[in-house]
Amino acid sequence: MLQYKGFDETDLRSDRVMRLQRGIGRTLLAGYLAITLARRQFSFGCESLNEKHVCFSRAYGNSVTMAEEAKKRAGYAAVDNHVQNNHVVGVGSGSTIVYAVDRLAERVRQEKLNIVCVPTSFQARQLILQRGLTLSDLDRHPELDVAIDGADEVDSALTLIKGGGGCLTQEKIVAGCAKHFIVIADFRKDSKSLGQQWKKGVPIEVIPMAYVPVTRTIVRRFGGEVALRMAISKAGPVVTDNSNFLLDWKFEKAYNWKEVNTAIKMIPGVVETGLFVGMAERVYFGMEDGSVRIRDPPIH
Repeated sequence: MLQYKGFDETDLRSDRVMRLQRGIGRTLLAGYLAITLARRQFSFGCESLNEKHVCFSRAYGNSVTMAEEAKKRAGYAAVDNHVQNNHVVGVGSGSTIVYAVDRLAERVRQEKLNIVCVPTSFQARQLILQRGLTLSDLDRHPELDVAIDGADEVDSALTLIKGGGGCLTQEKIVAGCAKHFIVIADFRKDSKSLGQQWKKGVPIEVIPMAYVPVTRTIVRRFGGEVALRMAISKAGPVVTDNSNFLLDWKFEKAYNWKEVNTAIKMIPGVVETGLFVGMAERVYFGMEDGSVRIRDPPIH
């Protein structure tokens, strides 16, 4: 005899059991529909990004992949428009530059180009080597044909905030050695004025022993807040490729950035700032609709 806990075969015919069965059925149906809807909304897919097999949910992945596609388009456009055979190329740092290096390696293979690369960081050096490109340095190639790098924020005058990844000093040195400094970014980095999109402040690289007096001087002269950047996967502060510390200055208003950059650099103990003023020749923005927007410096 088929039995359920608490009921015999006779009970199964009762109204009470029938109602229980219908309730269970509705609950199961509701659960099934909820799971089906969730799977449709957050179904997982896998793509190969930067040679890594990445799985992501559609709801979250759409925004992520849109930004990644924007970075890719910007990086490809910059390499295609500014790199030629026999060029010495400065290679920047960050997530967007990965796509530029991918395109550069692709063109070297397909077009048999003779390209020499000068990195701005250990990350850039590894990218160059991993993609089979020719690695050099500023000792052997102190003058570059072009430098391509990303940015944390770009304003309407092409003033940049860089250094979110901690490589600002070497990035600025390499950019300063290039005949042409080209910036690549996605649509999230485009601002009318600095601070509109990037909320983490201006990075400032400092000699470790000087971070407290430098902090006090910046706050006293310019206001805002200054914080020593702390590491996430290690105890203590972030240490740059140059064995220095990083301060992040959250400013409260717009400034004449050329004057502020010069003033901060004159503070004893400051190595470099993440303000790139009057350096970028052109910026390529990968946009949400798949296009690439080009911005040149304003004509005064």
